[in-house]
Amino acid sequence: MSRILRRHEFVADDWVSLGDTPPGDTESVIVPFATFRENREAWLARRGRLGVRLAPADRVEDLAPDLPRLSLVAVEFTGPGEGRGYTTARLLRQRYHFTGEIRAVGHVKQDQLYLMHRCGIDAFELAPTEKPEEALATLTRFKVAYTPGAPLPGLVRERFRTQREA
Repeated sequence: MSRILRRHEFVADDWVSLGDTPPGDTESVIVPFATFRENREAWLARRGRLGVRLAPADRVEDLAPDLPRLSLVAVEFTGPGEGRGYTTARLLRQRYHFTGEIRAVGHVKQDQLYLMHRCGIDAFELAPTEKPEEALATLTRFKVAYTPGAPLPGLVRERFRTQREA
């Protein structure tokens, strides 16, 4: 079982991705958005927790009607220059008020974590080359931000003040 950085601590990943193993009806499973759309009703009828993985080209607006049924949205980052995931996370939190887990997956490096977190991402599947302790430290490296961040359900943002508050 792999470990992820979730809400400022490393924990065992209790989700399986479609393709790793065939999911049971009560397992927590993450499915690609294209697969979800092909058989939407069947996926929504499952008893287990459901998550959807959004590729950079997937539109979060197309997933919006189903957000109340989802427990997790995995936002895929395909490389260092791919920034659409930041916008996706921000839209999920601010426009659609998604309170479930937003997880960064794919090319996730420690130097990106602070900004990903400010956009509303609260869990990270780090690239295999990343050092966990250093990655965790990046989340608290800065104490003042120039702009307000996206709200994170269940987390208090007292450690981040905006420049106006400082």
